[in-house]
Amino acid sequence: METLRNFGTTAPGVVAIAAFAAFAALACSDQGDVTTEPPPGSGGAGGLAGPGSGGAGGLAGPATSGSGATGGPSATDGSSGVVAGAGGSGGRPGTGEAGAGGMGATASGSSSSGGETRSMGCDGTTAPTSGRFSIDVGGTTREYILAVPDDYDSSRAYRLIFAWHPRGGSAEQVATGFGGGYYGLQNRADGSAIFVSPEGLDQGWANTGGRDIAFLRAMLDRLRAELCIDQSRIFSTGFSYGGMMSYAIGCAMGDVFRAIAPMSGALYSGCEEGDSPVAMWGAHGDADDVVPLDNGRTARDVFIERNHCDPQTTPTEPSPCVSYEGCDAGYPVVWCEFSGGHTMPSNFGESIWSFFSQF
Repeated sequence: METLRNFGTTAPGVVAIAAFAAFAALACSDQGDVTTEPPPGSGGAGGLAGPGSGGAGGLAGPATSGSGATGGPSATDGSSGVVAGAGGSGGRPGTGEAGAGGMGATASGSSSSGGETRSMGCDGTTAPTSGRFSIDVGGTTREYILAVPDDYDSSRAYRLIFAWHPRGGSAEQVATGFGGGYYGLQNRADGSAIFVSPEGLDQGWANTGGRDIAFLRAMLDRLRAELCIDQSRIFSTGFSYGGMMSYAIGCAMGDVFRAIAPMSGALYSGCEEGDSPVAMWGAHGDADDVVPLDNGRTARDVFIERNHCDPQTTPTEPSPCVSYEGCDAGYPVVWCEFSGGHTMPSNFGESIWSFFSQF
């Protein structure tokens, strides 16, 4: 298995890259059980298949670019796209900070109502259907799977949730497995969210030269233009390499993402300098011998500092999770160290949805 390199700007904890080079591809059942792969050489080319099938080509749907031009227009800054939050006061417009009694918006859009920041795609006459799509990013074709609610209404602003696969996994694996799809979030969202499962290069998300963050920005431009998204409620989650990508997103795009939920991740995909707070729920096994716990703690500490949290914690559900005290209003940090190795906690779907849905 090749050694990872060129992770861009790194933060403390990158010394463990050598350990990560031994990353195992991960398998999952329909119930979301996760085990590590046999030694390199036995897994076969192409990584894991999605539960039950996972054949090349993934979900049915357009095989190329989907609707809309590559990249698509992005929302522009303007007073119509900045709101203080329903009933809120004291929040600084455009910063994402919460005012008293409300939640600040983080991004601009075509219009706003009820504390939302609505994207350019709201009230559109057409929208992509669920399926696999491709997009050109700097001359490289990248792919993602999109899941739009069956009763999608272009006048309603939806949460947008990105779910990133582990090393050796696939977009199809995330879209159909891990507790019922998108890490168990899709069935809990009950039609209130749009989901995206991107396809990684070289089995994951090394973010070499910032290529994966560029991919994310291109997807966001297109999705904002084509779908009705609440831009103040954009989220990211993932396990292992997917957790690393979620940490990288929190570092680079805290002004865009409302919250992240990395599992068994680290800063191996880079951490751009920045000071934008982002709410975080994180989990890591105390016996992880693939991504050491200390590397997960180092990543966690970046967001404890960004959100101005105190070192003191209080227990929170589910046990043994803790919540850091004194964080900026609206930007909590919850940390769950569980007994186990390089895997996901048993209650990951319920816990992540509970965290995301509070925003």
